[in-house]
Amino acid sequence: MKKFFETLKNCWKVEDLRQRLLITILFTAIYRFGSFIVLPGINPSMLEKLQSQTSGGLMSLLDMFSGGAFSNASIFALGIMPYISASIVMQLLAIAVPYFQKMQRDGESGRKKINWYTRWLTVAILLFQAPSYLLNLKMQASNALASGISWSQFMIPATIILAAGSMFILWLGERITDKGVGNGISLIIMIGIIARLPQAFIQEATSRLQAISGGGMIMFIVELLILYLVVCASILLVQGTRKVPVQYAKRLVGNKQYGGARQYIPLKLFAANVMPIIFAQALMFIPLAIVRYNPEHASWWVQDLMDNRSLLYNSIYVLLVIAFTYFYTAITLNPTQMAEDMKRNNGFIPGVKPGKDTAEYIDTVMSRITFPGSLFIAFIAIMPALAGLLNVQQAFSQFFGGTSLLILVGVVIDTLQQIESHLLMRHYDGLLNSGHTRQGGVSAY
Repeated sequence: MKKFFETLKNCWKVEDLRQRLLITILFTAIYRFGSFIVLPGINPSMLEKLQSQTSGGLMSLLDMFSGGAFSNASIFALGIMPYISASIVMQLLAIAVPYFQKMQRDGESGRKKINWYTRWLTVAILLFQAPSYLLNLKMQASNALASGISWSQFMIPATIILAAGSMFILWLGERITDKGVGNGISLIIMIGIIARLPQAFIQEATSRLQAISGGGMIMFIVELLILYLVVCASILLVQGTRKVPVQYAKRLVGNKQYGGARQYIPLKLFAANVMPIIFAQALMFIPLAIVRYNPEHASWWVQDLMDNRSLLYNSIYVLLVIAFTYFYTAITLNPTQMAEDMKRNNGFIPGVKPGKDTAEYIDTVMSRITFPGSLFIAFIAIMPALAGLLNVQQAFSQFFGGTSLLILVGVVIDTLQQIESHLLMRHYDGLLNSGHTRQGGVSAY
């Protein structure tokens, strides 16, 4: 603990790092402050029905990513998710459309063009999502408008405010990336998720203390120990890599020798990140959306699909997560392109012929490490449901797995590594007592 506080002092001593930390704290505070600013013309005391709607299902996921701004009818209600959706679409286009493939290979100029298209696509998504959010608000809290204001007058200015709020969050995230510490967009998502942790923690502790049977405080301590173990397992999952050795041929240029060094390609055990869980959750919400309009005619299997604790729901959920893990890994990693780039730079994998054989070898390695990775992420995905079976409050059970836990772990690790790089450049110790954070992660063979 003493070494930890000494490291914090070292962070404060480095002027550049101190400024970056202060800028990051300032911009995240602005984001949290804006999450409580209600849309002009809305009466906050009339939003109880909207807040009850976000207690479960897809709405709870959107509310979690926005840090509660969705249920507060805030100017930041749509959060950063429209930009995330636009980025995913652009990633898929860069794989399927030759025009965007060429743009992606054009280096910095291509990246700027892709960012420009992503921003305009974000605006288009916002102009669709903002009216949809307002129509849902009208259905759930039709009396929330102040007297003298009609919904027809309210829709257009509110749409502009919601779109501007999301674009302002995007601007904050980019400023954090440029001037602060860590990836700004990821930090904003993490702040929105972690903002719900104190309230969820207090609710769970209170419910355990008030429970007449079920273990009380002992059960609450067991929950914390399980949560700690799950977090440790998630860290291993995010950091795990399979290092493929690559040998580069020697070249003589004049009197100097270049190349000849052995390097490694770090193939991540969990290359798909949280995307398989997000895609699987989106598909699992379809039965809920259908049954909402005709609940009395729902069959037993549809009702099971609406219950995230049922065996049928979780079995299909696990299969979808595994399938999307393979799918997203296949579209984000191109073994043929990797083999061509390696061959162009006079590199080869020892014992493997360059070209087609190298591509097949990389594809085989990725297939072998993706399977255990997909099983692990599927287990992490259903952990909130398993926690719910142990009578854990729904708000607190979200932190036992799923997108929230993986985002928290990934963003915290990335931010710590950036802070540590600043310290190591000034010959200070890292943030961990046992040494520096490992950039390469844990080898998975």
